[in-house]
Amino acid sequence: VRLAVVVFYAMSTPMKKPINTLYGFLQEHKRVVVWMQHDNHTRIEGVLVGYDEFLNLVLEDAVEHDTRKGADAGFPCGKLLLKGDNVGLIHAVGSA
Repeated sequence: VRLAVVVFYAMSTPMKKPINTLYGFLQEHKRVVVWMQHDNHTRIEGVLVGYDEFLNLVLEDAVEHDTRKGADAGFPCGKLLLKGDNVGLIHAVGSA
């Protein structure tokens, strides 16, 4: 009986759509980290200023980080357009 109650509760709370999460980042001018799809060692950090339905992202004050070189190493890129095919994961700075 307990299992049925847990399953019902999980189904009654709708999940937040990923596109709505991105919209929240955009509205709050959040700094985000983007993990690249085909390069496990590259992270792009910047302020999200735009996106579209294909997950193409525009980041301002972007910095490219190579995880092999340490946390302090970063290459400033300025304003950057990331094609959606390269985006693996997006999260706000400070959350993992």
